[in-house]
Order: sequence, then C-alpha cells, then structure tokens
Amino acid sequence: MPLQPQTLGGALHEDLILHSTLCRREAGAFQQALRSGDDVVVACTQEVRLFGELASQTEGAKAVPIRFVNIRETGGWSQDAAQASPKIAAMLAIAQLPEPEPVATVTYTSQGRVLVIGTLDAAERAAALLADTLDVTIYSMGAGQEGGAQERRFPVLTGTAPALTGWLGAFTLSWSRTNPVDLDLCTRCNACIAACPEGAIGFDYQVDSSLCKSHRSCVKACGVAGAIDFARAPELSTESFDVVLDLRSQGAFTQHAPPQGYFRWDGKDMAVLLAVRGLVGEFEKPKFFNYKQKLCAHSRNEKTGCSACIDVCSALAISSDRKHQQIQVNPKLCVGCGACTTVCPSGAISFAYPRAPDQGVKLKTLLATYARAGGKQAALLFHSQEVGARLINELGRAARIDPTIRGVPARVIPVPLWHTASVGLEIWLSAVAYGASNVWVLMTGEEAPQYLDAVQAQMQVAQAILTGLGYQGVHFQMFRVRDARDLAALDAQLQAPAARGVSQTAGFAVQADKRSTLELALDHLTAHATARPEIIALPAQGSPWGALALDKDKCTLCLSCINACPAAALQDNALTPELKFIEKNCVQCGLCVKTCPESALSLVPQLRLTPQRYEATVINAMQPYTCIRCQKPFGTLKAIEVMLGKLANHAMFQGAAADRLKMCGDCRVIDLYTDPQEVRITDL
Repeated sequence: MPLQPQTLGGALHEDLILHSTLCRREAGAFQQALRSGDDVVVACTQEVRLFGELASQTEGAKAVPIRFVNIRETGGWSQDAAQASPKIAAMLAIAQLPEPEPVATVTYTSQGRVLVIGTLDAAERAAALLADTLDVTIYSMGAGQEGGAQERRFPVLTGTAPALTGWLGAFTLSWSRTNPVDLDLCTRCNACIAACPEGAIGFDYQVDSSLCKSHRSCVKACGVAGAIDFARAPELSTESFDVVLDLRSQGAFTQHAPPQGYFRWDGKDMAVLLAVRGLVGEFEKPKFFNYKQKLCAHSRNEKTGCSACIDVCSALAISSDRKHQQIQVNPKLCVGCGACTTVCPSGAISFAYPRAPDQGVKLKTLLATYARAGGKQAALLFHSQEVGARLINELGRAARIDPTIRGVPARVIPVPLWHTASVGLEIWLSAVAYGASNVWVLMTGEEAPQYLDAVQAQMQVAQAILTGLGYQGVHFQMFRVRDARDLAALDAQLQAPAARGVSQTAGFAVQADKRSTLELALDHLTAHATARPEIIALPAQGSPWGALALDKDKCTLCLSCINACPAAALQDNALTPELKFIEKNCVQCGLCVKTCPESALSLVPQLRLTPQRYEATVINAMQPYTCIRCQKPFGTLKAIEVMLGKLANHAMFQGAAADRLKMCGDCRVIDLYTDPQEVRITDL
C-alpha cells in the first residue's frame, strides 16, 4: 500500500512519520508516543492485543486512550490502493475526534438465579454445566428421551400455560400447577411408575391425565412421601429469576430482539453457556434514547395518529399510553437499534448514543478531510461495527489474493455504526450536503425485517427529494450481504457509479432536533439545486412532510382538527371562521384526518419549495351564522345548516324549539324562560 505521509499530514494538519513495523522493530516509537501524553491513533488493527501488552509494559506511559483504525482491508488491499490516501486521511481524522459525552445509563442487577426451560433430561444436563457458579431451577416440559436422573440435584417446576416476562435480573415466570404430583415432595423412588397399571406416569414424574384411569395405585405406592394428591386444587404460581436459558425450539419470546438475559440454546454452542455463566453482578448499558412528549404525534383525544416507532421496534420496548397521549419506552428492553428515531417524523424520540450532533461532527470531519486531501465523489458505506466490519475486512482480504475481486474502492469510506438502522433521513441528507455523492447502508441479515422496510422507505423519500431537485443518479442504496458467499456481489455493488453531489459543501451543524437538521439540509441542497419545482411528490410511507387535502363540501369548520394537531400545523382565526395550515409544521401523523367528524381531510405527502410552505395559508373560510334574535355570530353558516338538516324530523326540535337552534347560547336560555307555552315546575 503506497502511503503518502506528506499528503496525509497535510490533510490532518500535523507531521506524520511512516512506520512499517510499529508493533515489532519500531515498537519504541509507539512507547515514546505513550509517554508523551497525547492521544495515540494506530492505523492497524492486526496487533491490537500486542499493542495493549506493550502499553502495559511501558514505563512512564501516561493513561492515554489508544484508538485503532483499519486502513489495510478498507483501503490498502484494493485495486484502488494507489488512490486511497484521501480516504485514509479521513478515517484517521475521525479517529482523532474526542469521545462523545457520557449519557445516562440503565442498570441491571443479577444474583445468578437461572431458570432452565426444556425437557427434563436436557434441562438437567444444561443445569449441571451451570450449577457450580449459579443457582439453577428447572421448568420441565416433559421427560424427554431419557427422563430425569435418579438423583434430584435441582428444583424442578412444572405445570401448564407457562408465561415468561421481564429482562435481566427481573424475569417473572407464571404457570398453573395442575398435576397431582408435587415435585417438591417427590423423592424419585419410582414406586408410582411401577404401580401405575396404565403407564400414566413417566420419568418426568407427572401424571398424564389422558392415560390415567383413576385406579389411584400410585397414591398408595407413594405412601409416606405423600407427593401425589388428586384432590389438590389448581394453583397459579409465580417465581422470579435473573437469567433464562430456553432449550425449546419455540422460545418464550417471539420478537426479533429478545430481552437481555434471555438465551436460546441448541445444546451445541458453548458460547451461550459461557455468556450465561458470566451474568452475575451489576451491569450497565447506555440509555439509548431521549423522548420529548410535547413533540410526539402518537395520540390526541383518544385517537391514535403516528405509531411508526411502535411498529418498527424489534424488542417490543415501545408501547402506547393513550391515557397520557404518548408512548412509553421501556429502557430495560431497549436494545439501542435506533430504528424508532429513524422513522419518527417529529423528532420526539432521538438517538442518544451517540447523539445526532456527534454523528454530524463525525461525518462533517470525515468528508471535509477527504476533500482537503484531494478526494472526489465520496461514498459513505454505513455498516454495523461487528458483523458489517468483519465482512468488509473479508472483502479486503479477498481482494489481496483474488484478482477478480476489486475490494473497497478508493472513494468508498466505511463508517461503523452501533446499528445500521440508527441513522436516517436527516443524517443522510446532511452527508450529501457535506459533500457525499452516495450514501449506502450495508445490511448483513442480523437486522429485523421491519428495519429493512423502514430504511428502504426512508431512502425512497430522500431519493425523491434529490431527484426532484435535479441531482442526477442514485444517491441512496441498501446492500444486503449475509456472509462471505455474498462478497462477490458486494464487490460489484461497491463499484456503482457516483451520483451528482453539491457544488459547494455545507457549513451547518447537525442539530439535536431532527426537523431543524432537515430544514438546514434542505435549505443548502435547494440553494445549489439545478431544478426547483414548486412541489416534489413524496412516497406515502415514511414521509415527514406533506400537505392536507380539504373537501370544502364536507367541512363545516368545526375546528376539531386544530385541537388534534400536535405540531401546530393547523390554526384558526379568532376574528372570523377560518382554517389555516402551515405546511412546514405538518408531520403527516394523520391525527387530524382521524379526528375530523366529517371525513373532510386527507394527507398529501409532498415537499413544497415555495415560500408558501412557511406561511399560514387559509385552506377554508366560511360566512359566520348570526343569532336570529341578537344578530351575534356564534357559528358557521354551513355548520348550522347541517345541524338543522339532521334534526329537521326530530320530534324535540319542532316549532319554537327549532328556532332556538338558530340562536346563540344566551338568547336560547332567554327564549326558553320567556316562552309562555313552556311548562315550568313552579306552575305544578
């Protein structure tokens, strides 16, 4: 790999010395850097363990962070290696950025109480591998092929309808105890098995009611132990556990991301058992999200609007709280995928680790350094920091030995993420504004299916915007790779042509508020666009912008939609019956559509580029209806006419009573008490 220290140093604003054997013959230079007290960036991941050992053995070394950047598989082992210096400079630049500020944490506490669920024979074998360090309880799902061991080493629970809820340190198992055999009292003497003439009792020491003929020979055989009682009433039981090891083919949780502390085991992968054995003590993870209820467009007046975050969550960590007109996020169940923040149209829920501004600084630094080093037409390849990074490294190694594999192109910059679903529209458009020609997301099969749909929908919205603005080419794509067998396909996809980018890069900073960032990105992209249509039509799914279509023949201007709107996109006029709409504020949640009693509203996903987008535009106005007695306006002409039409044949609204419908509230009361035809209680 032809590294150019002068080019790299110029882009990074520092003097660089090229080391080819830093972990061996030139290890002294590494140790000297540690003694200096400055942050140390090592552009190699091959010998991470060795560098760690050198750091621990270096006298006078100061406690400085050591960061590692892989420039070999991602840039050097490629047919474009000679042009990879700008990319390498960009990757080194972001490695030098300070660590993000710490965020709030979520704590789990485990005392090592483990529940093993499965057939008795398999569960006892698994329990034996854990019992030396953990407190193991078994929930038996039948005898299995061999049944239980003669020696009862572990508490055994059994029953019907087992249900499991909770998370690490707080699992709750509930089940119904309906079997005549009490396993707490059973001594496994096998006398009942031998005595039962129907063979209704197996080596799970439970009575099979479908075979039992009520001879009760087992009761007599059980004798003094008294473990069998057919008169025992069914009992609902619950018990708490810290960790669950599930041996069943159909697990207790159906969601893609089960709770922390819950493991499925096929009896082969010993890494699962090692993970279970290590879950004793106190554990922390970041609180991955921030939630602002006042921005949430989920619910108003017992109507449900936007439920995008609930629908996309693979951990079932988000639920609806219609009583308080908001969502609820369980931080114990949240796995930090960030998909909820990607699909949220209002920015009510945002990703906290890392924060959006931190991600913006990273991308801005990356692309600015790349351009400063002479790079052109940058393509960002977002990938997961474990599986995705491993596949990219495998592609680099394949390019090293296989001439048919090109490897990662010089213009493609891999960007690791905590999760590939954690960034969306505002980050992608900001990246294009900062100078990226393409934004690609590498999916590796570890993602939930709904994540793929959500990311694809967001990409269609982003692409529609750039295409409408005249930026030629395909800017946003999602690559799907399962394993090394798909590397050839990935290699071909990475050679995709560059799309047209901006002529001048943006200087704005990504904001904590999602919609503020979107507005900044749109302003810059529009300012440098070759086409500026009045309206860009957007896909219905995933669009955070849009207008409202109003059927004036149906609308009575009751204004109930205004109270339902969470984004202040709908407004009234205190002086005259009017309905105003600010398109910029609309998040397309649909609450107004569902609230309208006349079904007069419908959503129109679009992006308006004219100044009208920011203005309060009158979308309906009506003549006020005046009281027939005092001439004071108290409603709209159409609303009163509709009411009179609906009540025209009602027995209670005939004659003078019908006229009262045409009066204001004050006159209606006066007329009621002055009408000589009305019967009053004082006259009785």
